[in-house]
Amino acid sequence: MPRNHADVLIIGGGLGGVAAARAALALGRTVILTDAGDWLGGQMTTQAVPPDEHPWIESDLVSRSYRELRERIREHYRAHYPLTDQARVEEHLNPGAGFVSALCHEPRVSAAVLREMLAPDIASGDLTLLLGHVPVAAERSGNQVRSVTVRERSTGERQTLIGRMILDATELGDLLELADIPHVIGAESRDETGELHAPVKADPLDQQAITWCAAVEYRAGENHVIAKPADYAYWRDTVDPRWPGSQLSWTDVHPITLAERYRPLFEGTPEEAVHGEHHDLWHYRRILATRQLEPSYDGGDISLLNWPHIDYWELPLVGVSDETRQEALRSARELTLSFVYWMQTEAPRSEGGRGYPELKLRGDVLGTSDGLAREPYIRESRRIRALFTVTEAHIGCEMRGEGAGSEIFDDSVGIGFYRIDLHPSTSGRTYVDIASFPFQIPLGALIPEQVENFLAANKNIGTTHITNGAYRLHPVEWSIGEAAGAIAAHSLNVGRSPAKVRQEPADLRAFQELLSERLGVSLAWPEEIRRTGRPDATGPILEKQVSSVGIKKWGGFHQ
Repeated sequence: MPRNHADVLIIGGGLGGVAAARAALALGRTVILTDAGDWLGGQMTTQAVPPDEHPWIESDLVSRSYRELRERIREHYRAHYPLTDQARVEEHLNPGAGFVSALCHEPRVSAAVLREMLAPDIASGDLTLLLGHVPVAAERSGNQVRSVTVRERSTGERQTLIGRMILDATELGDLLELADIPHVIGAESRDETGELHAPVKADPLDQQAITWCAAVEYRAGENHVIAKPADYAYWRDTVDPRWPGSQLSWTDVHPITLAERYRPLFEGTPEEAVHGEHHDLWHYRRILATRQLEPSYDGGDISLLNWPHIDYWELPLVGVSDETRQEALRSARELTLSFVYWMQTEAPRSEGGRGYPELKLRGDVLGTSDGLAREPYIRESRRIRALFTVTEAHIGCEMRGEGAGSEIFDDSVGIGFYRIDLHPSTSGRTYVDIASFPFQIPLGALIPEQVENFLAANKNIGTTHITNGAYRLHPVEWSIGEAAGAIAAHSLNVGRSPAKVRQEPADLRAFQELLSERLGVSLAWPEEIRRTGRPDATGPILEKQVSSVGIKKWGGFHQ
């Protein structure tokens, strides 16, 4: 088969794209997988966000392939890092000992692991991996997307790619616009969706804040102050009515109560923080903990900045001109650099004094030279007009009632769990952060209304602005991609479109059996978990939920 032809063409190499490729390959199909950058992994790697996961992430309720990814990351540390004897034998090793996740780790590690997971299929020729390729055009004819044209970033050369099934796994749903596939951006109105927390009026430019993450190391006794950012004065002096003063502060907003709160970088001195179990900002997303390493390691702790203080909400990314989009990206970077400079020079120290010049930007762990992530953390994408759209009424605790559990979908192709967590938006909206029940992923949400050979495989599925807040995190994106790749391959194998497979009960059951038995995908939560959302499966959940490492989500440490 020519290099530009495959059974399944996947545009976007984030977690959804990688999972889709692996599923399609496992079911005997050839794949072309592209990405605009040169790292795979999206939010876990290029966007530098440790995986935020549910309390059952270490159990067999999680997709077999996602468990494999997590274990390979741990094995990488065991094989290549000078771990202490105690850390090396920990079954659930958490390299950074951060408390946002049971697997806080360096993005460069998961990027290497994801590439290794695809290596056998690249070697066999079943998978063609095109990194550094940006989608610039798509040809649609009636109910078929015929091809996608990509441009190689380094040379500008264009290439037309053809797949019998085409999946959009991009971070912003790029193919939806390029192929003129009906889609939604921003917030739908309450009248349209019937959702309790939807705005009264639709607003396409109501889009969640993006965050340009960064990695910093604490180097005691050293000075690593960066050059003063050009926009520093603007970010230091700007006050938004949703925020208690400047974003360059240890003060922020509790996502659920919207109350003002103060969270320092360290509880106590930095030296006390290294070996302690603290819930300060430093330990929140720490991705390398020196306490896990032998004394021969002469570096310091490394933590990731993905904190509310650097959420950028002034301009949206989709539905705007390219000039506006580029200004949004530039300003988001400036905000993060300004926060780093503020921490190094003006931030109050817990033990007294101001400034932490010991903080060193560590771009090497993110694959950059400037210490910032390769890409911004994207929370919200274009979303397809799908055969089925998940609304707050299907998963929201308040709308459904305590103990009701989430909606049971006959066409489930996976499961997930996260709060409905919307960050402040470009419309001036503040947080919307409400409890949800553990939920299923319906196949109908992956299939657009008008196109037979096209599937959504990332945050671009049939959710609303509200429910996107629960379906956007790492393990859910992986499950979405895995289901999309599997249905693409299965449809080709049986000669029926994904919509027709979904429509016929016998065909649907056969596909779900393939998912569960051959690929090891969980399709439903145990009933007591579905109805309560608690690790102990008892008691109310309307006010709080618990993360995979026992930290209460209502404490406000969110992605």
